Amino acid sequence: MAYLEPLSADTTPELHEDFALFESILGFVPNSLLTMQRVPAMVHGFGALTRAVMAPDGVVDLGFMRLIAHFSSRAAGCQYCEAHSLVAAKIHGVSQEKLDAIWDYQVSSLYSEAERAALDFALAAGSVPNAVDTEIMDRMKAHWSEEQIVRILGAVCLYGFLNRWNDSMATDLEDAPRAMGERVLAKGGWTGAKHL
Repeated sequence: MAYLEPLSADTTPELHEDFALFESILGFVPNSLLTMQRVPAMVHGFGALTRAVMAPDGVVDLGFMRLIAHFSSRAAGCQYCEAHSLVAAKIHGVSQEKLDAIWDYQVSSLYSEAERAALDFALAAGSVPNAVDTEIMDRMKAHWSEEQIVRILGAVCLYGFLNRWNDSMATDLEDAPRAMGERVLAKGGWTGAKHL
């Protein structure tokens, strides 16, 4: 059970555009933002950062950026964000078949060497302490441009904020991400509970 209950989406009318952004990403307004709206400027700021990091005209595919978010959230242990990021990945064009193979990304033919390098980078960058080293960065540079690396790290950092937020608030998981988690993540030990 959440430590603070989410407020209704119509509680703060000036957040309508920000909430609409997240509806387009997830298909609903997440409980994290409905809780965060107690400080509207935080929602505005988070929305602005999300627009910059997850820009539709960015140099990294938006669906793949959500997989980056998933792996960084996995490293942090935030089960809420692990499931949310997979829902967003599917909405942004990642096939269910590829999502179903997420645990086997290192050997699955559905993932390229470039994707494996970036997902390993996301796991390392999302870890505490940070585990990015020269070997991981060299693999990134072999497959990704500097601008792409900055975008990918931006997604890791964006979700780092959400990981801390959702685990600290014990944010309740909504139905769509719970269903995705049960389908894809449960076989890896995911329960949808607050990370302890």
